[in-house]
Amino acid sequence: MSLHRPLRNRPGKGLAIALIFFIGLCCYSCANMGRPGGGPKDETPPVLKKSNPPIGTLHYDKNKITLEFDEIVQIENPNEKIIISPPQTQMPQITSLGRTVSFVLNDSMKPNTTYTIDCGDAIVDNNEKNKLAGFSFYFSTGDHIDTLEMSGILLNASDLEPVSNMLVGIYAQLADTAFTTQPFLRMSRTDEYGRFTVRNIAEGTYRIFALKDGNRNYFFDNATEDIAYLDSVFTPTVTMEWHNDTIWADTSTIDTIVTSLQPHYFPDHIVLRAFNENYKASYFEKFDRTDRRKITLYFSAPQDSLPHITPLNFPAEEWAIIEKNPTNDTITYWLRDSLAYNNDSLRIAAQYFRTDTLQQLSLYNDTMLWVYRERKRSTRNRKKSNDSDTLPPPIEFMAISNRSGSTIDYYASPAYIFDQPVKHLDSLAVHLERKVDTLWVPVDEYSFLPEPEQPRTYRLRNKWVSGGEYRFTLDSLAAENIYGNPTNTLIHNFKVRAIEEYSNLLVRTIGITGPAFVELLNNTDQPVYKARVKNGSALFRYVNPGTYYMRLCLDDNDNGVWDTGNYQEKRQPEKVFYYPGSLSLRANWDVDQSWDVYATPIESQKPYEIVKNKPKDVQTDTQAEEEEQTPIYSNQPTLTGGRTSR
Repeated sequence: MSLHRPLRNRPGKGLAIALIFFIGLCCYSCANMGRPGGGPKDETPPVLKKSNPPIGTLHYDKNKITLEFDEIVQIENPNEKIIISPPQTQMPQITSLGRTVSFVLNDSMKPNTTYTIDCGDAIVDNNEKNKLAGFSFYFSTGDHIDTLEMSGILLNASDLEPVSNMLVGIYAQLADTAFTTQPFLRMSRTDEYGRFTVRNIAEGTYRIFALKDGNRNYFFDNATEDIAYLDSVFTPTVTMEWHNDTIWADTSTIDTIVTSLQPHYFPDHIVLRAFNENYKASYFEKFDRTDRRKITLYFSAPQDSLPHITPLNFPAEEWAIIEKNPTNDTITYWLRDSLAYNNDSLRIAAQYFRTDTLQQLSLYNDTMLWVYRERKRSTRNRKKSNDSDTLPPPIEFMAISNRSGSTIDYYASPAYIFDQPVKHLDSLAVHLERKVDTLWVPVDEYSFLPEPEQPRTYRLRNKWVSGGEYRFTLDSLAAENIYGNPTNTLIHNFKVRAIEEYSNLLVRTIGITGPAFVELLNNTDQPVYKARVKNGSALFRYVNPGTYYMRLCLDDNDNGVWDTGNYQEKRQPEKVFYYPGSLSLRANWDVDQSWDVYATPIESQKPYEIVKNKPKDVQTDTQAEEEEQTPIYSNQPTLTGGRTSR
């Protein structure tokens, strides 16, 4: 007889087996779900190890340049980001292979010239796409290297947005014609912040320009291209200044502070304002005749005068009522005579100005055929009636639309638009009433008149009672159009907002002497309110509560709108300024705010919250590191004026 029990009956054996199984399962799980770490993320840009020729080589007469880096690299958008000075009329060959980047210049080499290959941030490493920002390579075909620099920033003239990827170049020839006839002498390209640096400039005096070069000829010969220019000239210089460089032992410990002399190039703060002349070639685009009685002509550009129209196959005397938009590029003719509008084909002779092959406006004679094609009406589900021929036709009323809702602003004038030109309006059939307690009381002093420059639009004007309820009535047959069709009854009930729901804002402008206006902007940089500057201040009354931003325009021609520039006329775009913060307006508050438009540098004025062209590396602020950094376009602290309760 055995003295040992069977293994299956030993105490704790099942527990041991279960424990071994569990450990094995954990090991399996860990082996399959885990992944060995790859170390810290590579954030180091490529490093240039050597080049052929070496940087700064003199008397170099070959057209090939080779750069070798410490890791595999790529070139991003070389034709857009890489700039070669002097400009190349023939496209250079730019390639990358492994750790090597090569440039082949196809233009013949100029003697005694410093060449610069400005790579911007085009060179990146292969894995993490770390950018080698601001890298440039230079050599000379002569016996010296030109070393001077000019730098600055390019902003959009109308909204101070940084303008990226735009050429900035210089001319040693100071005549105005150089920009329109010759390629840049030297040039650079703006980065995503709008910053630029023109490098390797020789001693001398220069003019500076910016160009959105559509045809790659490096000068301004197309009126559709964006440009910027300054009337002043610049003489670049350099000074040696002491700079402190900090060497860190680790992320929090300073090892050494090294002091060294470094060059400081001037000018270093050139501000260019880019604009487009808004040139459009003028020509006749099309017409439409969707209504038998109405023809609309469309032109590609604003017209200085209306076209001269002569009817050829219908009566010419007082043949139409003309409606036009403010720029005369959309013109509508309402045919008055039934002999004309019942004719499906109208032939006319037209005289208008159009752009010729020399880009000049010239008078053009044209013959047009205005054709009306009636749409086929569906006969489906049409009910048959024996009495259809005996019933009188229904009255065709002239439609009138109400563009105001059930609540209007205290300062508003409700608009009512007729669908056809009005021939007659009976003022006795127009009524305005105000609700007093439960009764409707007629209003005596009000007006209902056509709005200038807005065809077929009538405005109801009255000195409203704050919070009042009103009823506007247009009786049946109150108005009649040129075709004899009357209006049907119109009743519009509405309430006027109380003045306690608004805020008032007084902006005291400092440094402004000429005509100007101020705009209140929403969070998308769009104007919501506008007020002219009078006696050094702009007053905004009855502003809806909320957060606003401000833009001021120096209105040189005092026309109430921002106007672009024109190089041929030597006219700069009108200057704009942004208030470097936001304004919080509350209901029933008055705000008094001073604003010195020159106190903040122009490139730092626009609040970062409404900058649309944000660089990619600062578009989010979710990381604590980004929150601690001050972006280049950071806004000043929000300033609000004092308040007085009304």
